[in-house]
Amino acid sequence: MASSLRETARQYFDLTKPRVVALIVFTALVGMFLAVDGLPDADETRRGLLGFLGIWLAASSAAAINQLLDTRIDAKMARTSWRPIVVGQITPAKALIFALVLATLSMVVLVVWVNVMTALLTFASLIGYAVIYTVFLKRATPQNIVIGGIAGAAPPALGWASITGTLDPHALLLVLIIFVWTPPHFWALAIFRREDYARAMVPMLPVTHGVEYTRWQILFYTVLLVAVTVLPWATGMSGLFYLGGAMVLGLVFLGYAWKLMNPPDELYAMKVFGYSIVYLMALFAFLLVDHWLLPLLQPGAAFELQPVA
Repeated sequence: MASSLRETARQYFDLTKPRVVALIVFTALVGMFLAVDGLPDADETRRGLLGFLGIWLAASSAAAINQLLDTRIDAKMARTSWRPIVVGQITPAKALIFALVLATLSMVVLVVWVNVMTALLTFASLIGYAVIYTVFLKRATPQNIVIGGIAGAAPPALGWASITGTLDPHALLLVLIIFVWTPPHFWALAIFRREDYARAMVPMLPVTHGVEYTRWQILFYTVLLVAVTVLPWATGMSGLFYLGGAMVLGLVFLGYAWKLMNPPDELYAMKVFGYSIVYLMALFAFLLVDHWLLPLLQPGAAFELQPVA
């Protein structure tokens, strides 16, 4: 009985795309920390924890809806043919109920205990990814990732808004970074999986315009990404520690993108894809260290905890 319950829980957990959601909520968490000068006070900590929960629930709901709507496509692709709905572990009706419960819980948490702005932005992001991207853009245009990328890029702004209740320009700068990062990240995967996408009739760029054209686009967006990641330093949001880390990470990414123009083998595109994930996590970690941990470690430095209201 216990093993059956664990297996069922694992299947529903898989429905939420946990690895994808982990990256989403990490960037949201960084957005929360960057919204605070110094250590958060008791109220900010409470809103941050509840905001984190609400954003995680919404992202998990969006992932489940995505799998529900993409069942036909997933069944034709080796990368996704194991998913719970495809193999019959979870019925579409149960998946829909599960996704709606997660979305409802998310909105309740955000509206009641965080703030309305975060709830509205999170709901818009959920609809943007789970419905607009999945149902329309993914099947309509090879620019699906570019146009739909704004929904996936929103989490840092959601995290920031959960603390401040506002949309700060610096939060939007974090959104811009993820927005520009998304095409080279996903097109590298699409190059390797182009036969899957062609079989599923999804008009990804390597399918519609060819691999060579996609490689040039990856290189172009990577150059643009390196330029965009300078902006946190240029606007005074971050310091030299972040700038140095961003430049090293960006130059390595450029090296990967350049080598992809004439790769040693087919698997190299997946190496670019893998590095892109490490890149984004490390970049946001540098933002966090520059903003929070380095000042904390400076000799004689101390943050004053705000009194509890």
